[in-house]
Amino acid sequence: MQQSIKFNINIMAETKQIKRALISVFHKDGLDDLLKKLDEEGVKFLSTGGTQKFIEGLGYDCQKVEDVTTYPSILGGRVKTLHPKIFGGILARRDNAGDQEQMKEYDIPAIDLVIVDLYPFEQTVASGASEQEIIEKIDIGGISLIRAGAKNFNDVVIVPSKAEYPVLLSILNQKGAQTDLEDRRMLAERAFAVSSHYDTAIHEWFMKH
Repeated sequence: MQQSIKFNINIMAETKQIKRALISVFHKDGLDDLLKKLDEEGVKFLSTGGTQKFIEGLGYDCQKVEDVTTYPSILGGRVKTLHPKIFGGILARRDNAGDQEQMKEYDIPAIDLVIVDLYPFEQTVASGASEQEIIEKIDIGGISLIRAGAKNFNDVVIVPSKAEYPVLLSILNQKGAQTDLEDRRMLAERAFAVSSHYDTAIHEWFMKH
Protein backbone atom coordinates (compact mmCIF):
# COMPACT_ATOMS: atom_id res chain seq x y z
CA MET A 1 0.00 0.00 0.00
CA GLN A 2 2.79 2.39 0.96
CA GLN A 3 4.61 1.66 -2.32
CA SER A 4 1.43 2.45 -4.25
CA ILE A 5 1.06 5.82 -2.49
CA LYS A 6 4.71 6.68 -3.23
CA PHE A 7 4.25 5.72 -6.89
CA ASN A 8 1.16 7.92 -7.20
CA ILE A 9 2.96 10.88 -5.60
CA ASN A 10 5.86 10.47 -8.05
CA ILE A 11 3.48 10.39 -11.01
CA MET A 12 1.76 13.54 -9.72
CA ALA A 13 5.12 15.27 -9.25
CA GLU A 14 6.02 14.46 -12.85
CA THR A 15 2.73 15.84 -14.20
CA LYS A 16 3.01 19.54 -14.98
CA GLN A 17 0.30 22.07 -15.73
CA ILE A 18 0.73 24.41 -18.71
CA LYS A 19 -0.27 27.91 -17.56
CA ARG A 20 1.77 30.18 -19.82
CA ALA A 21 3.03 29.59 -23.37
CA LEU A 22 5.71 31.51 -25.24
CA ILE A 23 4.97 31.30 -28.95
CA SER A 24 7.39 32.60 -31.58
CA VAL A 25 7.05 30.99 -35.00
CA PHE A 26 7.96 31.70 -38.61
CA HIS A 27 5.28 29.46 -40.15
CA LYS A 28 1.81 30.17 -38.76
CA ASP A 29 -0.05 27.40 -40.64
CA GLY A 30 -1.45 24.78 -38.29
CA LEU A 31 -1.01 27.01 -35.25
CA ASP A 32 -4.69 28.02 -35.01
CA ASP A 33 -5.89 24.58 -33.82
CA LEU A 34 -3.26 24.58 -31.08
CA LEU A 35 -4.14 28.11 -29.99
CA LYS A 36 -7.85 27.24 -29.83
CA LYS A 37 -7.22 24.25 -27.56
CA LEU A 38 -4.71 26.06 -25.36
CA ASP A 39 -7.10 28.99 -24.95
CA GLU A 40 -9.91 26.60 -23.99
CA GLU A 41 -7.60 25.22 -21.30
CA GLY A 42 -6.96 28.71 -19.90
CA VAL A 43 -3.33 28.96 -21.04
CA LYS A 44 -1.96 32.52 -21.27
CA PHE A 45 -0.07 33.56 -24.41
CA LEU A 46 3.20 35.47 -24.63
CA SER A 47 4.63 36.37 -28.02
CA THR A 48 6.55 38.68 -30.35
CA GLY A 49 6.00 40.59 -33.61
CA GLY A 50 4.13 38.78 -36.35
CA THR A 51 3.19 35.82 -34.16
CA GLN A 52 1.65 38.11 -31.56
CA LYS A 53 -0.39 39.90 -34.25
CA PHE A 54 -1.49 36.51 -35.64
CA ILE A 55 -2.65 35.35 -32.19
CA GLU A 56 -4.52 38.60 -31.52
CA GLY A 57 -6.00 38.46 -35.04
CA LEU A 58 -7.68 35.19 -34.05
CA GLY A 59 -9.27 36.97 -31.09
CA TYR A 60 -7.03 35.77 -28.27
CA ASP A 61 -5.33 37.92 -25.64
CA CYS A 62 -1.56 37.88 -25.98
CA GLN A 63 1.04 39.57 -23.82
CA LYS A 64 3.98 41.17 -25.65
CA VAL A 65 7.44 39.85 -24.80
CA GLU A 66 8.63 43.47 -24.66
CA ASP A 67 6.09 44.20 -21.91
CA VAL A 68 7.81 41.51 -19.82
CA THR A 69 11.40 42.48 -20.70
CA THR A 70 10.75 46.26 -20.94
CA TYR A 71 12.95 46.18 -24.08
CA PRO A 72 11.66 46.55 -27.64
CA SER A 73 12.67 44.26 -30.48
CA ILE A 74 16.04 45.69 -31.58
CA LEU A 75 18.65 45.41 -34.35
CA GLY A 76 16.07 44.86 -37.06
CA GLY A 77 14.47 41.98 -35.17
CA ARG A 78 17.76 40.19 -34.44
CA VAL A 79 17.13 40.51 -30.69
CA LYS A 80 13.61 39.93 -29.40
CA THR A 81 13.47 37.13 -26.83
CA LEU A 82 17.10 37.07 -25.67
CA HIS A 83 16.56 38.39 -22.14
CA PRO A 84 16.95 37.02 -18.57
CA LYS A 85 13.22 37.43 -17.89
CA ILE A 86 12.38 35.13 -20.80
CA PHE A 87 15.15 32.58 -20.39
CA GLY A 88 14.81 32.69 -16.62
CA GLY A 89 11.13 31.83 -17.02
CA ILE A 90 12.03 28.81 -19.13
CA LEU A 91 15.14 27.56 -17.33
CA ALA A 92 14.04 28.06 -13.71
CA ARG A 93 13.72 24.76 -11.86
CA ARG A 94 10.31 24.60 -10.24
CA ASP A 95 11.56 22.40 -7.39
CA ASN A 96 14.62 24.57 -6.65
CA ALA A 97 13.99 27.03 -3.81
CA GLY A 98 16.81 29.35 -4.91
CA ASP A 99 15.49 29.53 -8.47
CA GLN A 100 11.98 30.26 -7.20
CA GLU A 101 13.21 33.02 -4.88
CA GLN A 102 15.07 34.69 -7.75
CA MET A 103 11.98 34.48 -9.96
CA LYS A 104 10.06 36.43 -7.30
CA GLU A 105 12.94 38.85 -6.72
CA TYR A 106 13.29 39.74 -10.40
CA ASP A 107 9.61 39.37 -11.29
CA ILE A 108 10.25 36.54 -13.78
CA PRO A 109 7.11 34.83 -15.13
CA ALA A 110 7.21 31.03 -15.34
CA ILE A 111 6.97 29.81 -18.95
CA ASP A 112 5.64 26.23 -19.14
CA LEU A 113 5.39 25.77 -22.90
CA VAL A 114 7.63 27.04 -25.71
CA ILE A 115 6.43 26.80 -29.32
CA VAL A 116 9.11 27.76 -31.84
CA ASP A 117 9.53 27.40 -35.58
CA LEU A 118 12.98 28.35 -36.83
CA TYR A 119 13.80 30.66 -39.73
CA PRO A 120 13.87 28.59 -42.96
CA PHE A 121 17.64 28.48 -43.46
CA GLU A 122 17.76 25.49 -45.84
CA GLN A 123 14.87 26.78 -47.97
CA THR A 124 16.56 30.18 -48.23
CA VAL A 125 19.80 28.56 -49.42
CA ALA A 126 17.90 26.40 -51.92
CA SER A 127 16.12 29.46 -53.32
CA GLY A 128 19.43 30.91 -54.52
CA ALA A 129 19.25 33.86 -52.15
CA SER A 130 22.19 36.18 -51.57
CA GLU A 131 24.73 35.53 -48.83
CA GLN A 132 23.33 38.42 -46.78
CA GLU A 133 19.80 36.99 -46.97
CA ILE A 134 21.08 33.55 -45.99
CA ILE A 135 23.01 34.94 -43.00
CA GLU A 136 19.85 36.70 -41.77
CA LYS A 137 18.07 33.33 -41.77
CA ILE A 138 20.47 31.92 -39.17
CA ASP A 139 18.13 31.78 -36.20
CA ILE A 140 19.58 32.84 -32.84
CA GLY A 141 16.68 33.50 -30.46
CA GLY A 142 14.65 30.55 -31.72
CA ILE A 143 17.43 27.99 -31.43
CA SER A 144 18.25 29.31 -27.95
CA LEU A 145 14.60 28.96 -26.88
CA ILE A 146 14.55 25.40 -28.20
CA ARG A 147 17.69 24.45 -26.29
CA ALA A 148 16.48 26.12 -23.09
CA GLY A 149 13.06 24.45 -23.21
CA ALA A 150 14.59 21.07 -24.01
CA LYS A 151 17.21 21.37 -21.27
CA ASN A 152 14.50 22.05 -18.69
CA PHE A 153 12.18 19.27 -19.94
CA ASN A 154 11.61 18.31 -16.32
CA ASP A 155 9.31 21.35 -16.09
CA VAL A 156 8.83 22.72 -19.61
CA VAL A 157 7.15 21.50 -22.80
CA ILE A 158 9.10 22.30 -25.97
CA VAL A 159 7.56 22.27 -29.45
CA PRO A 160 10.56 22.82 -31.78
CA SER A 161 8.85 22.90 -35.20
CA LYS A 162 5.45 22.77 -36.85
CA ALA A 163 5.92 19.00 -37.27
CA GLU A 164 5.26 18.74 -33.52
CA TYR A 165 2.03 20.80 -33.53
CA PRO A 166 -0.14 17.68 -33.97
CA VAL A 167 1.89 15.85 -31.30
CA LEU A 168 1.12 18.54 -28.73
CA LEU A 169 -2.50 18.80 -29.90
CA SER A 170 -2.94 15.07 -29.34
CA ILE A 171 -1.53 15.39 -25.79
CA LEU A 172 -3.82 18.34 -25.06
CA ASN A 173 -6.87 16.48 -26.38
CA GLN A 174 -6.06 13.46 -24.22
CA LYS A 175 -4.93 15.14 -20.99
CA GLY A 176 -5.92 18.79 -21.11
CA ALA A 177 -3.17 21.32 -20.39
CA GLN A 178 -1.10 18.75 -18.53
CA THR A 179 1.92 16.75 -19.58
CA ASP A 180 3.79 13.82 -18.11
CA LEU A 181 7.56 13.64 -17.84
CA GLU A 182 7.55 11.05 -20.63
CA ASP A 183 5.78 13.54 -22.96
CA ARG A 184 8.24 16.31 -22.17
CA ARG A 185 11.30 14.09 -22.55
CA MET A 186 10.05 12.84 -25.94
CA LEU A 187 9.57 16.41 -27.17
CA ALA A 188 13.00 17.41 -25.79
CA GLU A 189 14.57 14.60 -27.81
CA ARG A 190 12.80 15.89 -30.94
CA ALA A 191 13.98 19.41 -30.08
CA PHE A 192 17.64 18.41 -30.01
CA ALA A 193 17.14 16.57 -33.31
CA VAL A 194 15.78 19.81 -34.83
CA SER A 195 18.66 21.82 -33.33
CA SER A 196 21.27 19.33 -34.53
CA HIS A 197 19.86 19.21 -38.09
CA TYR A 198 19.69 23.01 -38.25
CA ASP A 199 23.28 23.54 -37.11
CA THR A 200 24.50 20.83 -39.48
CA ALA A 201 22.82 22.60 -42.42
CA ILE A 202 24.46 25.91 -41.44
CA HIS A 203 27.84 24.23 -40.99
CA GLU A 204 27.63 22.60 -44.41
CA TRP A 205 26.76 25.92 -46.04
CA PHE A 206 29.76 27.61 -44.40
CA MET A 207 32.08 24.82 -45.56
CA LYS A 208 30.99 25.39 -49.14
CA HIS A 209 31.35 29.20 -49.11
